[in-house]
Amino acid sequence: MPELPEVEVTRRRIAEPLRGATVGGVRLGKPLRWPLGCAPQSLVGLELGAASRRGKYLWLPLLRPQAPGAGDPRPPRDARVVDAEPQPAGCLAEPEARDAGGLLLHLGMSGSLALHAGDDAPASGPHDHFDLVTSRGTLRLTDPRRFGAVVWSASQGSGAAGRLLASLGHEPFDEALTAEFLHAALRRRRAPIKQVLLAGDLVVGAGNIYACEALFAAGIHPGLRADRVSRPRVARLLAALRETMARALELGGSTLRDFRDPHGVDGL
Repeated sequence: MPELPEVEVTRRRIAEPLRGATVGGVRLGKPLRWPLGCAPQSLVGLELGAASRRGKYLWLPLLRPQAPGAGDPRPPRDARVVDAEPQPAGCLAEPEARDAGGLLLHLGMSGSLALHAGDDAPASGPHDHFDLVTSRGTLRLTDPRRFGAVVWSASQGSGAAGRLLASLGHEPFDEALTAEFLHAALRRRRAPIKQVLLAGDLVVGAGNIYACEALFAAGIHPGLRADRVSRPRVARLLAALRETMARALELGGSTLRDFRDPHGVDGL
């Protein structure tokens, strides 16, 4: 499963190229984990803001154009929308508002995003389940196992996005995440320490790869009960988790079978 470093690498690769791009079409393939939550054609003509990340989720803000002629050229009125999945007719906020919500993306167990510049996007394959066609290229989600998702929400704090993000814990590099805080939180958990890390409600972004790496580096058995991890060991664990993720970010993420960045480049 793509973990925090892989998702952050993806965000960095797509944020600037897509910022200010105009949506010209949407293609939906087979149903993903959750429905899109809005009519695909309602996204046509909107602009993309700067992509952000929360845990293993990406957020693509959607904006209504400020004025005719501002930003990238508007797509043609007959921009192609292919929808293989029934959607509700309306989804966007008040028509006069600049903010038009956003798309929350999750890569699932085996998903990856590719950004194809201009008109260079190849024909979609059997595992390509979402295309966002823009004035700067096509953003494509490839997800063989279909545990990923693209969901529209009015904001990160409402609708499907609000429900999915509400239970997430601290970001690994958050200054508020201290060894003292983590130790106190772990003392209330009787589950194995690896299981607690994977849950994501204390610290986000660590899946099987980075949880195991950090525990090994800190000298902690994955099956040790969380409430029995001493404060010095918790401090070592937090440092190891940060070091492991920082190294993974530097190397472009981890590649087992499926992950590649939006330019098609493997990680470590």
